[in-house]
Amino acid sequence: MEITPIEFRGQPALRATGADGSTLTVALHGAQVLSWTAADGLERLYLSPSAVFDGHTAIRGGVPVCCPQFNQRGMLPKHGFMRNLPWVHTPSDTPETLRLTLRDGDATRKLWPHAFEARLEATLSRGQLRIALTLRNLDSAPWTFAAALHTYLRVDNISNVRLEGLQGANRWDSLRDDRHVETAAALHFDAEFDSVYTAPAEPLRLVQPGGKLEISQSASCSETVVWNPGAVLGAKLADMPADGFRHMLCVEAARIDEPVLLAPGAEWQGWQQLRVL
Repeated sequence: MEITPIEFRGQPALRATGADGSTLTVALHGAQVLSWTAADGLERLYLSPSAVFDGHTAIRGGVPVCCPQFNQRGMLPKHGFMRNLPWVHTPSDTPETLRLTLRDGDATRKLWPHAFEARLEATLSRGQLRIALTLRNLDSAPWTFAAALHTYLRVDNISNVRLEGLQGANRWDSLRDDRHVETAAALHFDAEFDSVYTAPAEPLRLVQPGGKLEISQSASCSETVVWNPGAVLGAKLADMPADGFRHMLCVEAARIDEPVLLAPGAEWQGWQQLRVL
């Protein structure tokens, strides 16, 4: 994999090209994957054309790293702080992998008084992208965290999309604060949708007229989050066009309900893999 430093919307980023012609673009800000095209040249991730690139603000789209907190479930800023800080490009163990690293410092300790190292590794292979988040406890005491890879998948039109593979999973519908077992063989999206599922053992399939995408995640990510803002909320998001909701669906690999307790010197890794079918 060839990796080249670039400037993306005025901010530092890395562009990687795989042996098969697939491409990957990752911002140093937040170690955020912004773009992935397989060898067919089709973009699989949604990046809002109105996303803010100022080196401080969370970027709307791609794959934000939500850690060490999910959403507003805690005392930290929404989705933690890792998506809002600059990461460093570091050597990886394999030539097909791009690695970025974040370690604790003054900025993080003001918010979260723990010593840690975080690594974000994006690996390209034929028709596949695997994104892995690893946390290592560098402290002398254990600490807990939550995490998610908040993947924005690009779709042609949300009304023509179905997501298969969640039938039988426990579901918390956050819009209605309702818990039940999902009965639908496939999810369809015609309004705001925001639910947390117990992650199924088998991969999900995103199906639309333009093709199919298989979505799998590590067992360490015990939840799958599915989100689309719909027209009403979408129109209120300043960093997304009013019709942006039509062209994205978030399917997230997450560890939310039971935070990870990480012992000193221990590591945790969670990953999500996307495969073109």
